[in-house]
Amino acid sequence: MKAKPFIKWVGGKSQLLEQLDFHLPADFENWQDVTYIEPFVGGGAMLFYMLQRYQNITRAIINDVNQDLIMCYRTVRDCPNELIESLFDIENAYLSLQTEEDRKNYFLSIRNRYNEKNLDQIENTTFFFFLNRTCFNGLYRVNKKGLFNVPFGKYSNPTICDADTILADSELLKRVEILTGDFESTFHYAMGNTLFYFDPPYRPLSETSSFTDYSKDSFNDDAQIRLKKFCDRINDGGYKFLLSNSDCKRENEETSFFDDLFNAYQIDRVWAARYINSNPLKRGKLTEILVRNYIETKMK
Repeated sequence: MKAKPFIKWVGGKSQLLEQLDFHLPADFENWQDVTYIEPFVGGGAMLFYMLQRYQNITRAIINDVNQDLIMCYRTVRDCPNELIESLFDIENAYLSLQTEEDRKNYFLSIRNRYNEKNLDQIENTTFFFFLNRTCFNGLYRVNKKGLFNVPFGKYSNPTICDADTILADSELLKRVEILTGDFESTFHYAMGNTLFYFDPPYRPLSETSSFTDYSKDSFNDDAQIRLKKFCDRINDGGYKFLLSNSDCKRENEETSFFDDLFNAYQIDRVWAARYINSNPLKRGKLTEILVRNYIETKMK
């Protein structure tokens, strides 16, 4: 059983892994004692891929500002069996309910208890998993008070406990140092051959397409600019980075926010599928940007 993301996450990179791999440094496989850092780990697709694909990664650090998400990573790593038992209990309770109305009420009761924030580690992670698998589109969104507010998802037979994935992920995460805080704090962990991969909350393509509220503090343009300055710091330190973000220019040719911001670096555009949109007609393929501070890639 291969390790893979244990939750659904908007903007997850599972579909882009091959393209991301092609855009790694050309000689990455020949680096020795690699430190791999993800300051915005999200669903972790790239993390799980990299640790299984590249054995020269001897040190891995992940971080996210979402404390509940990071608690999930630590629980999967440190307490997989207790988590599996708890998830099976909530899955059985939920699937035993026969009507959609009963399931919706159950969902709302769990959401309310989760938002009270007085849970132990296993309960909090169990409720996070449950809400992720039963809410609308697997979104994680909070309001300005930090309360999870995604509505009920109406799935007929959701898998809430994937025990095999949890056990595989737990084994892999034993190699990972897990942090929670601001992305800039990860700089102190860089040493030697270090690669940063950034997958920050994407800049919205329109006023109605924003799903950046993974925490109570939105990731706005000022934050995007601060991230660019952090990339400058990484570059000046002699480390490498690869960064993903939305392609604002494709939506509007006159919008060159990222092209201007990262004009000192290499910018590529890759195709990705978009599944999250309130209007089904606007779901489909679009380009995303990849920014890097090195010339030669594996794709060459």
